[in-house]
Order: sequence, then structure tokens, then C-alpha cells
Amino acid sequence: MKKLITSFILLCSLSLVAQDIQDLSFESRPLADTSSSMFTSYDTPISIDETFEEAAEKNNIAYRSFSNLNGVENGYYIISGVFSNSKNLAKAVKKLKKKGFENAGSISNEANGLNYIYLEYFPYGLEAVDACVSKMEGKYDKDMWILEVENSVAIGEGNSNTSLEKSATTNIDEFEDSEVLSGEKRTIHENVNKTKLIQRADHYFDKMWYAEAAELYEQALSKGDKYYSKEIIQKAADAYYFNTNMEKAYEWYNVLYENYGKEMSTDNIFKYSHSLKGTGKYARSKRLMRLYNRKIKEGDENTASRDLLANGNEVVLDNILGSGADYEIKNLAINTKYSDFSPMFMDSTQVVYASAKDSSIFSNRRYKWNDQPYLDLYVAKMNAESEDLRDAVKFSKKINTKYHEAAVTFSPDNKTMYFTRNNYGKKLKRDKKGVSHLKIYRSTKVGEEWSVAEEVPFNSDNYSTGHPALSPDGKQLYFVSDMPGSLGKTDLFVVDVLEDGSFSEPRNLGKEINTEHREMFPYFNGDKLFFSSDGHTGLGGLDVYESVYDEELGFQEVKNLGKPINSNKDDFSYIVNDENQQGYFASNREGGKGDDDIYSFKRLTLEEIPANENAIAGVVTELSSGDLMPQALVQLLDENGIKLKEMITEDDGSFVFEDLDGSTKYTLKTVKDQYVDNELEIATLDNEKVEVDVALKRLEEMIALEDGIKKIKTEMIYFDFDKSYIRPDAAKELNKLVSVMKEYPGMVIKIESHTDSRGSRAYNEYLSDNRAKSTRDYIISQGIDPERIESATGYGESRLINQCDGTVRCTEEEHLLNRRSEFIIVKM
Repeated sequence: MKKLITSFILLCSLSLVAQDIQDLSFESRPLADTSSSMFTSYDTPISIDETFEEAAEKNNIAYRSFSNLNGVENGYYIISGVFSNSKNLAKAVKKLKKKGFENAGSISNEANGLNYIYLEYFPYGLEAVDACVSKMEGKYDKDMWILEVENSVAIGEGNSNTSLEKSATTNIDEFEDSEVLSGEKRTIHENVNKTKLIQRADHYFDKMWYAEAAELYEQALSKGDKYYSKEIIQKAADAYYFNTNMEKAYEWYNVLYENYGKEMSTDNIFKYSHSLKGTGKYARSKRLMRLYNRKIKEGDENTASRDLLANGNEVVLDNILGSGADYEIKNLAINTKYSDFSPMFMDSTQVVYASAKDSSIFSNRRYKWNDQPYLDLYVAKMNAESEDLRDAVKFSKKINTKYHEAAVTFSPDNKTMYFTRNNYGKKLKRDKKGVSHLKIYRSTKVGEEWSVAEEVPFNSDNYSTGHPALSPDGKQLYFVSDMPGSLGKTDLFVVDVLEDGSFSEPRNLGKEINTEHREMFPYFNGDKLFFSSDGHTGLGGLDVYESVYDEELGFQEVKNLGKPINSNKDDFSYIVNDENQQGYFASNREGGKGDDDIYSFKRLTLEEIPANENAIAGVVTELSSGDLMPQALVQLLDENGIKLKEMITEDDGSFVFEDLDGSTKYTLKTVKDQYVDNELEIATLDNEKVEVDVALKRLEEMIALEDGIKKIKTEMIYFDFDKSYIRPDAAKELNKLVSVMKEYPGMVIKIESHTDSRGSRAYNEYLSDNRAKSTRDYIISQGIDPERIESATGYGESRLINQCDGTVRCTEEEHLLNRRSEFIIVKM
């Protein structure tokens, strides 16, 4: 749809809009996922209006600053370790890269002779704080802090002295989407003298002739930064955005972000995030959407915006990205270099669709929004076997005009049709602002010809209606509008079609379907409503969604159809034959013939897709009370501890992970604030659902009183025979202890370590002392202040907890009980 759902997404978002459709009346189509994670473990939200220092201190994140570092780019680095010897740097960085931190590197400070290993680089401090709070998207659970580098190398001009290895000539597309995408910082002036070129661009922009406006703004900006102002750069970005050129939109929104980051409006942050998604940069887009959602949550936007926050999260996006391809899709022969979209079944053998292919006598007429010919309706024959469309010819001359016609629907008896057209009588009609809105028209079949179309009564000269779609029985007409009462920029509505041909009052489908952004192209098969939206969580641009209809409850939870129907571009006007699960949709994705193309799809049958019943399901409860635990984060890890999936428990504490590998070992990690992290190893069975119950223990319950002494009670901290290093199982228990100490910041402890009776008494005392100090060092490495550990002492074999003192025969398990560490609370 690149230009013509930009040209017809209810033009201006209903993209069908005419020559001058105003922003309200259907802004260009795209951009998607607008929410972020609803389950992030942030104790304190990061406000986009905070300074870096305020955000870091509020979230207890350590930071420091260095200046004048040779060859190091200004910005913020997430530090994971410090080395005094440079020979281990390469090995440490390589290890981090293997763990998935592709941007890991090192910084050397000649002033102190130390080397700093970093996980990631950010040009802006709030992003760095955000990454620390989220534990690097949950990928890093060890200690980290932020190093701010200033007065060194300008952003975007760093060299290979750091492992970012960015240079001023690096192509931005060579970066992974998880990297910071920042080019050379450009100076923006508050005001510039508007040349005639810019004035003309503004004129085209105001008339929504976005193709021409974008070209003129680009010409002006190419003349140098003396023309760089916030207004001009924003309009250039918006013009490309509305014309769905996400690459160029990203380029100019990124310039805005580099200069105005936290001052950008929520609308610009939203568009910037979606331009990132539209270019496949999902990780960075998610970070921007977090800032967008927090700004909304702080009360910057209306109730609809806050409702939108609850509609999606990062888990939804991750699941969509990981969705399987159970469709076969094909680009059709009827597609042209122009926009072809909005297919609709006319009968069992023909499809009617909209196209901007320039085949009329008005070959010189161009729609200024995207510099394409106006739309007409065409009819093509379906090939029953290949699902291809062929032999396309223009639809009725009574219907097509010299302006836009598109988005058609037919009654069950095929004697009535509804379609979208510009507000057009003998000439194009405009409102007081000069905007020609979209309207729905109805035509009836008389013999073999269609009658002159008449507009429906719920149209208006002051707002747009379009994209009509009849229910299978013809009794309801769904459509798109920005009429008063809309929740967003364009909403889905429905009217009843009465027996006498009149209509009920339009009804908004409500916030379960509609968001504050754009919903359009409805298609209702009686059981499900299919539509496109950029307001629900998606892959970028418009995505196709479905909602099951219940006669008593109405439309249910919206579900993204996933890949390959959806892409990071615009995907829309989806229709399906329920009998064979074959149908059509339109997209401007890469690999098409031009602008928007129509694709056929075939959903693979059950015989073609082996059933996968492998699943792990369970319920999370509180250990002491047995209460159900909603809103707990449950992560599914592989044998190497790599996160595969995660989800939030439902109101009844339940969770389920489906479509897993059979006979495979996994780890379930359950996390909730003020509770001890719970890890369970579990294996799937072939084609069975494995049930597991998870009980979470409060951190405060780890504090116990024994013989009048207050202790932190972990599971036994075991050591291997004659060793003092921290085993992996011991590290897990010590992490719980660290959580307790972080929950009680005034707590001071002392560590007592013990051995079994084997070996000499003097050696055992030496060994236990090493174990105590090894335990202390590990706790400090996890971010605990050394002053909060009063002592770490080894007692050797002097405090055995059983009879294994060397005078009786004991098993290895009995000796193991004596090799332990204990944690005495000195102060709370």
C-alpha cells in the first residue's frame, strides 16, 4: 500500500481519501504496535521527562562519568566488568557475544589503566537506564552499571578503539535491529528562513499532497543544515510516513530524536517507533514504545490512549515474530507497478478489486498524496486450482469515475453493492478546509448493469466513511469512519440494513476492536471479524487481525494473524473463503511488483501440518497461603538457560506454553516482586500436556529465628570436596539471599562456613575460611555493599551438625551436610 493505501487507506488513512483529505479524515494508513510490555519488572517507571541522573538514582543504578577518552564515542555504556589486564579482554568480549550480546565491546581508560567491558552502547541516558532496569531484555541477570562518556568523540564518529566499530561511513542497515541506530548528529535551528521551495512544500503538505511535499522537503534539506528546523524535519518525516516510505521516515524521525529525544510529542515517538518497525528494527522500536507508553501513562494522553496500553505487550510481539508459517502465499499475475488492493468476492468465480494502473483516458491525472493515478474498480476471474486472478477488466462505467473508487462489497443475492468513493457529484465536493472526504455509495443491479450510485444517509461532508463490508446474511454493514464518537483516528462501525433498505444509527464496535490509531478494511464472515490496524500490537505498518464474534458477549480478544500474512510493511484488505481456507489480501512488502500488490493465500490443511500437542501448563500460587498468583512472570528457558518464551499468569494464576519440542528438557523460571525466584526443571512428553504447579515464597519468609539467632535461610550452600569455588546450584541460592538483602537495604549479615571432619583440623579451618570469603565475594559481585557483610569466617569441622566426626562410618551424603555456609543477621 505503500502509496495507495496511503492513497486509499481511507485515504488519509482510509487511504482512499481524495486529493485533499485532512489528517483527521483518515491519515495515511500505517504504523503498528503501539504498546509495550505490561509485565516489565520495573519497580519505578522511567519518565521520558526525567534526566539520566534522576532515572538512574531512582532505580538504584550505579553510574560514573569519564571525559576525554581517546577514540571513544560519547554516550552511555552498560558495563559488566572491569579488567586491569588487557590480555583477557578479547576472551571476555567473545564470551559475551556468544551469549547473544552482539554489540559487546571494551573501553580503555589511559588515565587509570583500567579496561571496561560493556554489553551495549546507547547515545541517550534514559535508554541505558531502561536497558538496565529490564536486565537487558531479561538476558543478563548479573551486576551492571552505566558509564557515561562525555567530551570525547561525537556521537556517530566513534572508531574501532571500542568494539562498536562504528565509523562515519558505516551503513545504518548493516546494524542488527538491537543496536542503537544513530548517525552523525545534525544541528537543528529553532527557526529558518523559509525559501520559496519550502513554502511550496508546506503548501503541498497542508493539502496532503505528500509525495510532492516529501520531494521538495528533501531538496531543501539536501542543501545543508542551514535549512534544518524542527518543523521542516518533522514535516519531511511525516510526509514520508504518510506516504509509507518507512526508510526515509525513519531517517528524519531519527534526526528529531537525536536532538529532541525526551521533548518529542507522543505522536512523533509513536511514528518514530513504527518507522523503526517498518524497517525491521524491532528491539529498538520496543524500547521507544516503552517511552511512549510511559508518557501516556503519566497522563499526557486521553483515556483511549491508556486503554491502548493494555492491548499489547512485548510478549505478544515476540510471539508474533516467532509464529510459524502455515500459509502458502503467492503474488498474483494481475498486479502492476501501481497500487492494487482491496479484493472482494463478487461470486464463486470472480473477484473485484481496486487498482491505480493507468489504463484510462485520464492518464495524466495523478493523485497528489502519492503521485499515482486515481483508483478504479476492476473485475478478474479466479483460477480454482492456482487461486490466481486473470483477465482483469474494468468494472461498470456507471460506477468508475475520474476520481477514486475502491473497497466494494456485495449483497448475498449479488443485486446490491456498496463501495467507497470521493465525495463526488457532478464535481468533487470539499468541506470548508478544502478537503474532499470519502463516502459510501450504494448501487443496485438492473438486468446486467449497475444503477447510478447513491450515497448512504450516514455519510457526511464533514467526515469520511468507507471500506464497507456486508455480513454473510446482508443484514449488517461494517465500515470505517472518523465520525464524531470515534475512539481513534479511524474506527470500525456497523449499521443494521433494514428490510426496506434503510439503516439503523451507526454503532462503534468499541474499544475491544478500536484503538486511538487506525482500524480499517473490515471483513466479517459471520463467525470472525477480520480487519487491519496499526493500533494493536503488530509487526509494523498495518497488520491483519481477527476477532471471534459471540452472540452474547460480542467481539472477543483481538488476535494478530502473524507471519507470513503480516510483515513489517502494510498488510490489509484480507478476505477468506471459509470452505477451503483460501483467500486474498494486499501488501506493500518487499518483493512485490510495485506499490501495493494482491496476494493469494492458502492455509495448509491439518494433514499438511502435523499436530503438536507438546505443552507445559500450570498454576502459580503463594507458598504459605496457597493464594493464586496473577501477574507473575513465567519464563521458559532451554537447557543452556536461554529464554525462549515468557508470559504473564492469568487472573487465576494459570499459564501455558504450547507448540514445544517433544521429549525435551526445559526450565521454568517464575518471577514476581517481593517473592523468591522459582526455577523448576521439567521435560515435555510426546504429544502431551505436562502439568506443573509453581509455589512462590515471600522474601521475608527466608528470615528465620533459630535458637534466638536471626538467619537468612537458604537451601544448603554446598561445596565440592576440598574446593571453595561457588557451584552453579550454590549461586542460585546465593541469588535468593541477595534478593532478600536488596529488599531490606539496612540489613547487615555475617557469613559462617563449615567443612566435614575429613582432613586435618587446621586445613579444614583454612578451607572453610576460603569458602566463607568466596561466598562473601560472590554476594558483593551481585551488587551488595561490602560494608553490609560484617565478617566472613570459617569454622572448619568444629560445628558439625551430625555424628560424622571421624569416629563412625558415614556416607558421602552425610558428610555433605557438614560442608555448608550459614548467614547470620546482625542488623536489619
